[in-house]
Amino acid sequence: MRILLINPNTSRAMTEKIADAAREVAGPDVLIETVCPATGAEAIESHIDEIAAAAAVVEAIAADRDGHDPADAYVIACFGDPGLDAAREIVEAPVVGIAEAAMHLAAVSGRHFGVVTTLSRTLGRAEDLVARYGMERACVSLAATGIPVLDLEDTGSEAVTTIERYGARAAADGADVIVLGCAGMADLCAELTARIGVPVVDGVAAAVGMASGMVRMGLRTSKRDEYARPPREPRPAGVSGGAGGRERGAFHALGRSVDAPVHGERPGMAADGAAGSVPAPSPHAGDFAVFA
Repeated sequence: MRILLINPNTSRAMTEKIADAAREVAGPDVLIETVCPATGAEAIESHIDEIAAAAAVVEAIAADRDGHDPADAYVIACFGDPGLDAAREIVEAPVVGIAEAAMHLAAVSGRHFGVVTTLSRTLGRAEDLVARYGMERACVSLAATGIPVLDLEDTGSEAVTTIERYGARAAADGADVIVLGCAGMADLCAELTARIGVPVVDGVAAAVGMASGMVRMGLRTSKRDEYARPPREPRPAGVSGGAGGRERGAFHALGRSVDAPVHGERPGMAADGAAGSVPAPSPHAGDFAVFA
């Protein structure tokens, strides 16, 4: 089974962190690959950022879908679940957002949960998602720590202490479970669970578990009505028709020239691509930084 995680911001450090969190819960027969766009939003902290993120998600999934080895499932590794509906229109494979997965698993783990996220300006989007996923009765608190997303890249920062403080406050106010409201918090889950004393749910791990379970169950995205393939699938800006209708577009791999193909490293592959190693397929050469 192959699961592709899309980090819709351009942070390579965060993408690698997300990949590590995903592999900790993936089964031995699950290949986790992650991608992030080379251009776009550095962090998803506004509605403008979310538009760029949604476009990156759809582009990455469409490119992978049209490749020679499409993923069995896709995970959108941003707590705003950007591009989720559009992504479900263009593939039959399961597509899971980390906010969606985290809230559902939190509601199973306890009667009530609280969300601890980054900046206060993202609370409106989190509140919208709580309503969308039918979690108004289960979610008893939404709290913003004031931590910018990119600050979570620094493992030596005070972020964990701050998140702990807000999580403990939510637990004191009745939350049986804490949901981490940012993919960049994925590596803090175990430590925060021990510190706060209630289950803490990381959406990346939750989404990988849900997506892999759906694949094993044979559940796919329904193509009835809303998620049927769109009658017209517009090309992203800068993409012209070519062989198969797809040529290089506005995304380029970080640190590579336009014409340089992108290859991920599968687990166990030598860093220099030694003989005998198998390069991971890229969603579309030159478009995305790929981590396998």
